[in-house]
Amino acid sequence: MENEKYDVVVIGGGPSGYAAAMRAIDFGKRVCLIEKAKVGGAGVYNGALSSKTLWELSQRVKNANETIVSLGRQNFEISWAEVKKTLNEAIFERKFQYSCHIKLLKTQRSDLFTYLRGFGRMVDNHHVRVIREEGDDLTVEAENIVLAVGSRPRQLPNIEVDEKVILSSDGIEHLEDFPKSIVIVGAGVIGCEYATIFSNFGKTKVNIIDRSNRILPFEDDDISKTVARNLEKRGVTVHSEAQLERMEMIDGEVEYEISRNGEKEVIRVEKALLAVGRVPNLENIGMEELGIKMGKRGRHIGDDDTQTNISNIFAVGDASGRIALVNMGEIEARHAIERLYGDKNDRLSYDNVCTIMFLEPEVASVGLNEKQCMEKNIPVKVVKLDYSVMARAIAMRKTQGFFKIIVTNDDEMKILGMRAVGEHASSAIQAVALLIKMEKGISELAELVHPHPSIVEGVQECVRMLLNKSIFKSSVFKDKLACYSLVDGVKTPLQRL
Repeated sequence: MENEKYDVVVIGGGPSGYAAAMRAIDFGKRVCLIEKAKVGGAGVYNGALSSKTLWELSQRVKNANETIVSLGRQNFEISWAEVKKTLNEAIFERKFQYSCHIKLLKTQRSDLFTYLRGFGRMVDNHHVRVIREEGDDLTVEAENIVLAVGSRPRQLPNIEVDEKVILSSDGIEHLEDFPKSIVIVGAGVIGCEYATIFSNFGKTKVNIIDRSNRILPFEDDDISKTVARNLEKRGVTVHSEAQLERMEMIDGEVEYEISRNGEKEVIRVEKALLAVGRVPNLENIGMEELGIKMGKRGRHIGDDDTQTNISNIFAVGDASGRIALVNMGEIEARHAIERLYGDKNDRLSYDNVCTIMFLEPEVASVGLNEKQCMEKNIPVKVVKLDYSVMARAIAMRKTQGFFKIIVTNDDEMKILGMRAVGEHASSAIQAVALLIKMEKGISELAELVHPHPSIVEGVQECVRMLLNKSIFKSSVFKDKLACYSLVDGVKTPLQRL
């Protein structure tokens, strides 16, 4: 196999690398997939799948206890061993799918697909050295190279992460029991998700250190306040506008010191979790020798529509540094292959990326939010509908949340973005995401017959408000509905009776 030649060599077998390899097979190209550890990467083992499995289980526990307590019964409790069992089952199921798929693919399409276990390092722009633990290294030749090297949790200087007392998101699986208390450094998506998970289980006192004046500072105030209020309701302490001065392990626990408003405070907890983002695995892959340049932000590569400054080398997923999400990594990977072999000329668009934050309640988004429109001084119309007026939410007894849709401030009313906060939020944004991609207005949604009762009916009612033909009038239900224009930072109601 030494000096075997392939059309594409993919370094990294996480979600984006695997997607690139499979798309290359679609075009009948010979592809070699190189992975140093586990196929599926962080997307399976310590990222999206694992954290969302924990969230789903914690939500069930929380929902059960809300019902039980209302009936005057004792709380339902689940052990960490049972949590780990569920988590391991979910991971094994996905791992088994990948393993079977690779095994069968190697048997059925050995002419196109090769899988090599080892660390891939570029020798030049047409050769990759595969460094293997057993020592029998080999070199493969590539017409094109796709870098899908993934990322790892970012660490902070002067804080030792031992993955036992002070953890990264990779270390959650090492816990042997629910911690009695934990401090989470970082109030972004990852930090808030784990704060939600631990507080839902109800066995851990959670603190969050936030440098900003509010959690999720990139989102609109109403979203941030809703999530913060629910976390605090469940006993989470948010250290807002706090600077972490010191964190160290003392007597098997964590002592940290924060400063706020000129005052310092020292707090002792059982565990700490650093949730301060991730960094791409770009070390020792041959970048410097080949002269691959870093992107505009200085931390990532592949700025030119997944292509690096070396024309036959592409970077996708976390390595590309655009949006660190599984779905986006897969799309970038497929796009890179389609550029090579599918005569694709359209640049990849990031304008209609659907995201979801697994919080309390869950938050789904696509396109621009209100804050971004104000920062860019884009005149818009905004409509907001509370979950409490949606029949399905009432039936579920889950009436906390809202829909917010943002459109252009003209007669065409093209959709610019949507935020959904509440149950089934991720399902509600799909039609809007499609219309954003198609650069369409709201008229199609207004006449679409939605299933009843369903959460997506709220999307239709939002559109009807913009068209001034809604069932409930925002000028009457002012605490439940809002419909206004936003020009130069000034809000003007659109509905008057």
